Amino acid sequence: MAGIAPKRSVAPAARGQRFAVVVARFNETISKKLLDGALAALADHAVSGDLVEVHWVPGSFELPQAALTLARSQRFAGVVCVGVVIKGATPHFDYVCSVAAHGIARAGLDTGVPVTFGVITALTEEQAWERAGGAVGNRGEEAALAAIEMAGWLRGQRRRGGKR
Repeated sequence: MAGIAPKRSVAPAARGQRFAVVVARFNETISKKLLDGALAALADHAVSGDLVEVHWVPGSFELPQAALTLARSQRFAGVVCVGVVIKGATPHFDYVCSVAAHGIARAGLDTGVPVTFGVITALTEEQAWERAGGAVGNRGEEAALAAIEMAGWLRGQRRRGGKR
């Protein structure tokens, strides 16, 4: 999908809830922009300070393990994962992207805690920058907004008698 994700109205359900952001250190200058986008989105929804924990991991391959550990702790309404994988000359890109995507999805499905995918998988560094606050938006911001929206949706389901 290319382009900026559609904006959704996110209810103030995030107020008072805790969120974690897991950041891959590989391609750190770009990952930092994703983190900035995620933190800004959370702050715009009254989630900042002690309500947000930031955890750095070596790379996108390690995001799923950290996300699963944080989600299992039951301390967070959502876990936002951000990182950057840029294609090189070997198939390493494909393996890292696959592990990151499947593992992040599994962390959310296994725990019932929203775990969102803000990992840029780009063919070039230029494409990565475009998705880290450039012309195509900020995937960190989008992942944080998705976590807030899903946390609110799940809270509503529980109030209606649905199970976690």
